[in-house]
Amino acid sequence: MRKPNLLIDRLKEGAMKKLLFIVLISVVAVSAYGADVGVSVSVGEPGFYGRIDIGSAPPPETIYPKPVVIQPAPVAQEPLYLRVPPEHAKDWKKYCAKYNACGRPVYFVRDKWYNNVYVPHYQKHKEEYKRREANYREVRERDERDSRDRGDKESRDRGEREIRDKER
Repeated sequence: MRKPNLLIDRLKEGAMKKLLFIVLISVVAVSAYGADVGVSVSVGEPGFYGRIDIGSAPPPETIYPKPVVIQPAPVAQEPLYLRVPPEHAKDWKKYCAKYNACGRPVYFVRDKWYNNVYVPHYQKHKEEYKRREANYREVRERDERDSRDRGDKESRDRGEREIRDKER
């Protein structure tokens, strides 16, 4: 007859508890991850916050009569129209980086105008807005490439100057 070994039995029991805990955590993590999949809100939908392309829409109703500017840009830029949560508009300095708009003049559109005027207009003219957004994206990407290229050229020029200075 086999003699019971309490130490080994306890280790097995502890290992089973750990394994069960790991499996349980994995199931919870996977189900939580799956809950977020496919949830997104786009411009022209009621829960959207971000940049609004006015396009041919009626003039927006804004929260403040003048644009808000956190950091004046060295070159004058056209204002952005944004829909943001009320706390973001009230403390814009804290949130402007999230919208990549600290150096731009910004008008905050009213929720009522966005929901009652802009969303129906956007839905009616969706193709026009998609073309405009594709153009904006293309221009932004080109500007970013140009900026990187200028930075690379400046770095090369600076490096060449440093080499020449060391050779002297």
